Order: sequence, then C-alpha cells, then structure tokens
Amino acid sequence: MAGLSDIEWTDATWNPVSGCAIVSPGCTHCYAMRMAARLQAMGHPKYVGLTRKSGRRWVWTGRVRIDRGALDVPVHWRKPRRIFVNSMSDLFHEDVPEAFIHDVWNVMRTARWHTYQVLTKRPDRMAKVLAETAPEALPNVWVGTSVENSEYVYRIAELRRAPSAVRFVSFEPLIGPVGKLNLQGVHWAIVGGESGPGARPMDWAWVDEIRAACRRQGAAFFFKQWGGVRKKQTGRELDGRIWDEYPGAHRHAD
Repeated sequence: MAGLSDIEWTDATWNPVSGCAIVSPGCTHCYAMRMAARLQAMGHPKYVGLTRKSGRRWVWTGRVRIDRGALDVPVHWRKPRRIFVNSMSDLFHEDVPEAFIHDVWNVMRTARWHTYQVLTKRPDRMAKVLAETAPEALPNVWVGTSVENSEYVYRIAELRRAPSAVRFVSFEPLIGPVGKLNLQGVHWAIVGGESGPGARPMDWAWVDEIRAACRRQGAAFFFKQWGGVRKKQTGRELDGRIWDEYPGAHRHAD
C-alpha cells in the first residue's frame, strides 16, 4: 500500500508499518481499518492477522507489522511529492520499535526532495521519541496529531513538544465541537467530516470555530470534506469556496 493517493491534502502514501489499535472515538469508522480487513480477506501477507470480526464490523487487533522492504520506497520516487507516512497505521504505536522509527527518519532525511506528513494519535510518544532520536527538526518533515472533539484537544499541547519545522492538526473525523483552541506552534489545520458506512454528521459551527481560530492565530486552513455516506455528493465547499491552504504563507513564529 504505497503510491499515488486521492487524499485531498497529500500526493502519495507510504506504509513502512501496517496495523493499529482503536484509541479514541475517532477510530470507530477508520477507513484504514476497513481497507486492512479487505486486504486481509484477499490474503495480503502484510495485513493478515491485523483485523478481527467484532459484531458486524472488522476492527484492529492491536497488532502492528513493520515492513523493512518498504523503507526505501520514497528513494525511488524521483519527482518531489507530499507523502502521507503510514496512512494504514500509526508510526508511533507503542509496539513500533524506536530503532525502526529512527530508520524511517533516516529515509526522510535521505530522500529530502519529498515533503513528509506524519500523523499520529499518540503525540506524547512522538514527542518523547523524537526528542531522543531526532532532536533536530528536518525541514521537509511535518508532524501532526488528530483531534476529533474537545476531549482530545490536549493532544495539541503534546504535539507542541515535538521538534518539527511544521506542525499540523487533523480535525478529522470532526465528531463534536473543539471549543477554544490554542494553536501556538501549529502551522496547519485540516478539517473533515467522517465518511463511509455509519458516518457521524459534522456541524458547520464546529468547522467555523476552527477556521476562526486559524485566522486569529495565523495557521493555514484546509477543508477536506463534509463527509457522510456519500461524500462526493456533499463535496468540499465551505461557504461557497474551496479551502486548500497549506503551511507557508500562513506560517507564524513558534
């Protein structure tokens, strides 16, 4: 599972790790979990044993599998790309060895013509591991965390502890209001509604409060989708326009 991606905010995905665990409500309808179950059913060796049946759906077993054979994939992509690292896992899952995370960082350092987007729901471990293994931020590596509602806003404070040239927050799936936000040290916010079977609705007011916080505090704002069971029908427009801002023009000092 590596190659060009239709995820709106990236160009390609790279998965040196597969498998994950449910840690918060935003994981309930995880697209990667559904995809892993399909790949497991097809007998794909990288995904066998990573999901199990729970009632009428498949869920993560909590196991992860590292794939050293996938480590050098970005090196062979000569055209510069934005690369979402581990769309099918979480690089900072507690069972991913620190030494392997270090190897991933070395690849990103070597293939420096790409921009890497590393997203985790475990920013506490990310901050700890990076402080020990990669204290000098690479200019081509962005690190981010997911926040689905106000209960998980604390992850942003943990994200700020991670050394990085660019930090971002993915408010996706946004399943509740996040309230007052402190985006100090955060350069980019992605907002999106849940999609697929059982998708929970997203309220305009929840999106607007995040957009307003970005405007006040100088972070770029990217609106990914309204989501829903048929996300193509609900589209990507927010108040009559597409919001595809990236870090750069909207950067502010930490």
